[in-house]
Amino acid sequence: MNINESAENYLETILVLSKELPVVRSVDVANELGFKKSSVSIAMKNLREKNHITVTDAGFIYLTDSGKEIAEMIYERHQLLSSLLIKLGVDENIAAEDACKIEHVLSKVSFEAIKKYAK
Repeated sequence: MNINESAENYLETILVLSKELPVVRSVDVANELGFKKSSVSIAMKNLREKNHITVTDAGFIYLTDSGKEIAEMIYERHQLLSSLLIKLGVDENIAAEDACKIEHVLSKVSFEAIKKYAK
């Protein structure tokens, strides 16, 4: 599964928004990430071409199985790393920012070790 950090962030954002909203649209993603709608539109096209999302005629975005797998992996990493950093005494906002950076570069082996340690 070779995917870049930006795509991972978009997929994670779609996953999170899908838990909060009845439907997810590009404008929702743009608002959540603070990006221009045109930038999000290009990213959605790329994700669609890689079969990570589908977009209905009404503009509703849905994760495909592969998109959901990636999004859930990144979201799990984010949640665990944020939680661990907070337990270590890091401010909640800083922990969330740092987790967002770490979640993309951490190997699967290291993440599994952290996960095992944290439980």
